Amino acid sequence: MEKWDGKTKGFLWGYKFFIFIIRAFGLNVSYFFCRIVSYYYILFAKTPREGLVQFYSVGFGYNSKKSRKLAITNFYNFGQTLIDRIALLSGKEKAFTHTFNNEKVLREMNENDKGGILISGHVGNWENAGNLIHERITSTINIVMLDAEVEKVKKFMELKTGGSKYNLIPIKKDGMSHLILIHQALKRKEFVAIHADRVTEDAKFFELSFLKGKAKFPMGPFILAEKFKVPITFVYAAKASEFHYDLYATDPITDQMPAEEIAKKYVSHLASMVEKYPTQWFNFYKYYAD
Repeated sequence: MEKWDGKTKGFLWGYKFFIFIIRAFGLNVSYFFCRIVSYYYILFAKTPREGLVQFYSVGFGYNSKKSRKLAITNFYNFGQTLIDRIALLSGKEKAFTHTFNNEKVLREMNENDKGGILISGHVGNWENAGNLIHERITSTINIVMLDAEVEKVKKFMELKTGGSKYNLIPIKKDGMSHLILIHQALKRKEFVAIHADRVTEDAKFFELSFLKGKAKFPMGPFILAEKFKVPITFVYAAKASEFHYDLYATDPITDQMPAEEIAKKYVSHLASMVEKYPTQWFNFYKYYAD
């Protein structure tokens, strides 16, 4: 299994181009150009392509031909989610419809003034979930993440689209400041969201059964969930059709349990989401050990 380097690759010109296309011509034209760009990655992005083929071969047991076919669809779907993210941040929320499965869980957590930890992964459009929770459930949501975008891209997105609608809590390799910020947010009874499907260099991990293979999952999010003793739910947003998203929230974990048990529950639910939306798995490296 390869380790994620903590950075989401992106080019400033790509963001500029699609912001212009969305505003000038709309989403359908943007999707057309997205298909062209996705073929470039299929042909020339060797590491992401090989990572996806390995994922479908090991995780689902598919042959190489079917795995490559799914990888092609995956690249295009990923491009669409990036366009959708830009569109949402640009004020085009009405272009999309949503079905929110088990929304009452988050409403009850918020109305009961408990706050909680929302654990997610790189399946579907996580930013869509964050923005929708912000609009429908609570005005304050904190997302914990590594500095996963090139700094100038983040600045450009904030300048041109108004930026994200939630607070970011950055995890810095050389400090523990994020733990203080998480603790403060939970003391304020706010939601804290964190991804739990990527292991970075030198991170401690649990090795667990995932689909038809074994994969590594970071201990950190689950140790936090155990430590802070607040309700925990698993949350995702996946693209069900061209302009429609399905959002999911599981019934909350309220009983105290060890971090590894929380991790096993998370991985089980993550597997069910990937089985439902197999071409919206957006981890572009070899996820399983060779």
